[in-house]
Amino acid sequence: MRSRWRRVFFAWREPGDLAMLKIDSITLRPLLPADEEFSCQVYASTRTEEMERVDWSPEQKEAFLRMQSEAQIKHYRSYYPKAEYQVIQLEDVPIGRLFIERSETSILIMDIALLPEYRNAGIGTAIIRDLMSEAGLAGLPLVLRVEFFNPVIRLYARLGFVKTREVNSVYQEMVWTPGKDQT
Repeated sequence: MRSRWRRVFFAWREPGDLAMLKIDSITLRPLLPADEEFSCQVYASTRTEEMERVDWSPEQKEAFLRMQSEAQIKHYRSYYPKAEYQVIQLEDVPIGRLFIERSETSILIMDIALLPEYRNAGIGTAIIRDLMSEAGLAGLPLVLRVEFFNPVIRLYARLGFVKTREVNSVYQEMVWTPGKDQT
C-alpha cells in the first residue's frame, strides 16, 4: 500500500475557534492497526440517525455498530486489496477516514466520513475537489457509491457527480467525469 500525505486547502465557512486553517492543517495518513477504535467511532457516527430508530440498549447498539464496522473493513480489504485506507487529520487530531482505490480505469472513493463536529465545514468538499483534480490530471472518472437517502447526494450533484446506476437496493453510484461540469 502506498503511503501518501496530501495537503488540502480550505477555509471554514462558519466563524469560530478555527476561522481559517493553515495550508498544512488537513492531512491524510495511512490507517494503522492502532486506529481501529477511531475508525469504528467514525463509522458509528455515520449511523446515529439509524440507531435512534431501533429499540436497543446502548450496549446492543455499540456491539452492532462494532460488528458492522469490522465487517465493512473486512469486506473492503477483501474486495479492494490495493486500496488506500487513510485517516483524515486536522493538525495531529484524527477527524475522519478516507478509503480510496486507484485503478487504471477510475478512482473510487470507497468511503469518506468525518466525525460530526467536523462536518459541514468544507473539509470533505476540499478533499473531494482534490481528488477531482487528481482524476482530471489522470483523465479518469471519480466514482463513489452513496445511500439513496444520504443528504450528501446534494453536495455530490453540486460538484458535478451524476447518478449512473443503482448498485443495489441501498446504494447508487455517482460519477464525476473530467471535462464535464468541473465546478
